[in-house]
Amino acid sequence: MVDSIAPQANSSGAHGVGAGPQVLSTTNELEVIVGPLLNYRRMSTENGQGTWYGSVLVVTTPGQTAPELNLSHVGPTDPNEETVPSAPGSRSFHGEKLYEDTNKAFWRFTIDLPFQQYEARWEYKIKGLTYVDEAKSQKPQIFVVPSITQSMRILFHSCNGFSVGTDIDAWSGPALWNDVLRMHAQKPFHVMIGGGDQIYNDGVRVDGPLRPWTDIGNPHKRREFPFDEKMRAECDEYYFNNYVRWYGQAPFSHANGQIPQVNIWDDHDIIDGFGSYTDHFMRCAVFRGIGGVAHKYYLLFQHHQAPPKSTFTTDAPNTVNVGAEGTTPADPAQLKNTFVMTNDETDSSYIIGSKPGPYVEECSRNIYTQLGARIAFVGIDARTERTRHQINYPETYKQIFSRLDKEFSANKDLKHLVLLLGVPIAYPRLQWLENIFSSPIIAPIKFLNKRFGFGGSIFNKFDGNVDLLDDLDDHYTAHQHKHERRDLIHMLQGFSKKHSVRVTILGGDVHLAAIGRFYSKPKLGIPAEQDFRYMPNIISSAITNKPPPTAVANLLAKRNKIHHLDHDTDETLLEIFDRDPGHGDKTNEATNGATNGTTNGNGKVGKKTADSNHATMPSRNYAIIAESNPTPTKTSSALAPAPATASAPATDGEALVHTSAPPDAKANARKPIHVGENSAGTSHPAASGLTATGLCGQYGLDVTLRVEISPSDKEGHTDGYGFSIPALEVGTAYTDHGSRW
Repeated sequence: MVDSIAPQANSSGAHGVGAGPQVLSTTNELEVIVGPLLNYRRMSTENGQGTWYGSVLVVTTPGQTAPELNLSHVGPTDPNEETVPSAPGSRSFHGEKLYEDTNKAFWRFTIDLPFQQYEARWEYKIKGLTYVDEAKSQKPQIFVVPSITQSMRILFHSCNGFSVGTDIDAWSGPALWNDVLRMHAQKPFHVMIGGGDQIYNDGVRVDGPLRPWTDIGNPHKRREFPFDEKMRAECDEYYFNNYVRWYGQAPFSHANGQIPQVNIWDDHDIIDGFGSYTDHFMRCAVFRGIGGVAHKYYLLFQHHQAPPKSTFTTDAPNTVNVGAEGTTPADPAQLKNTFVMTNDETDSSYIIGSKPGPYVEECSRNIYTQLGARIAFVGIDARTERTRHQINYPETYKQIFSRLDKEFSANKDLKHLVLLLGVPIAYPRLQWLENIFSSPIIAPIKFLNKRFGFGGSIFNKFDGNVDLLDDLDDHYTAHQHKHERRDLIHMLQGFSKKHSVRVTILGGDVHLAAIGRFYSKPKLGIPAEQDFRYMPNIISSAITNKPPPTAVANLLAKRNKIHHLDHDTDETLLEIFDRDPGHGDKTNEATNGATNGTTNGNGKVGKKTADSNHATMPSRNYAIIAESNPTPTKTSSALAPAPATASAPATDGEALVHTSAPPDAKANARKPIHVGENSAGTSHPAASGLTATGLCGQYGLDVTLRVEISPSDKEGHTDGYGFSIPALEVGTAYTDHGSRW
């Protein structure tokens, strides 16, 4: 309970406007609305010792005193592992208030802990925590940290929500999080990477405060519609309530407190298609306004960072002009009865863009962090700076690659870079479809839609264009992004070659599973293990949203050509789907009639794809990435490399990478092109996601796509498809067929 009894000081110690709500709690309990949410930040290693850094967030009723979190070392995950006598004890951390108004407060606990010589379990509990929802109760939260010698076991997901109009019950809600928790219980995840669309806020235009604006038929009037303080406050309430509903919903809420998160956003975290509509429409007041509101809650819920003091509104002159660092100065109306932490120190894991985005008027928030001993991660914020013709500023790429050069030059133990782009970059071309949607033949249909509502479901409510066009414009393979796409791949190739590091790309957004790859043209005769151009693109989405129709997935598979990025680089999807999930081999399937994982009259799972489609899977899914030769935890040196294995024999104390035969120039590159891709699919050793394969040499990675069998299964059981990725060794130039690199 809270009473209006006393003023609170703002972050500078002053009272009055901006000092926060004039309430104090009348209970000794910490009344929590949603949380805890656990984030991973970064790690450091010095003199064989290491420290793990992260944060915990809870959202409470206002007026609370600073809460306290207790963190305890529980012991090794392996009961046979012996703990050292100096195992750490318990520690307490005090909460920092990031934001507070008359309805809620955000509290962050910035935590750190020492890495152990073994994979360790840690427990945290927040003192006095009770839930506003009396049906919930606090349970000790346990998370797992790898040993100082291990790389992290990674969960990758995207599209964690439902599009407007989806029958949520028909898709059993967020059922795949049950499967995530089952896998986590068998073999813990050390981090989960959110690839964008962690939440779907599109309902703000259907059953939220933007509905009157959306219903305006005249595009000019819609562009000129004001976004005043009243609408801002209504949108603020909508976005907050939607986050509370989604982040507090089981089983997703259970994962939030047990698996540390690292997140990058995409359009649905704001609103569908944000950034990819025409420039003059994107600059309208409503888009500027909701961009600011969405960014506020993105920072709070997904990054545990204090938001800007105020965001754009048409009736506040202070917010209309954008400064070098965003919306400044603050608007007194928005700060009334509101507290915002000032000078929240930016964590060193962030690479902050040099100037605000064009529509989200804040600087981009890219991430660099190390995922254990040998894996580094970069997440590119591909939404804040996005326009229809640009994904990121050139200055941002320069910042990111400068940071990568610095980190990899300083740490020669790093063998892999996992790069998150959100949207796939190795993906079938759909320019022919873009041309149709943008061509003059659409104009008469668009006119009939505008005057009589003809074809209403085809056209979006924002700018009147074909509804799919913004999705196509989002793709790196869209014609307007092809030069930026090519330049990015070339920068990655140069980085990979310079540091002898394998680059693996993550992408979501497209609501199906696939594996794309860039690689040197077969005529160059370069084995994958020595090919700096070999970069797999793990495409995993959606973990919650419904997949596209079977016909769309089959069409994409038919468009799976071998494309030529340049004179030396080809790209195509790997044919990894040897069968539909829950079925036998595609050539022997006997089910009929059902689609998208529904059941037929015999109770069997229906077919999801055509028998000829081995490249795209329209079924909900998530991905697991882990080292295929995990380092034993007992070692004399905290940073010692893994011992040699049968696939990586020792010679003079150094491990050798198993090398595949040079690719056959006449072979079909849609099929496996190296030893780690052999038998890719359900029969691959990595398919289970639980057992290290030992493939691809000492520093290889195993990848698993866990694919939903049936959406009617509320427990979300999955089938696994696997392949492995070799580390890169380019220390000695490879020569073949007269080619040298």
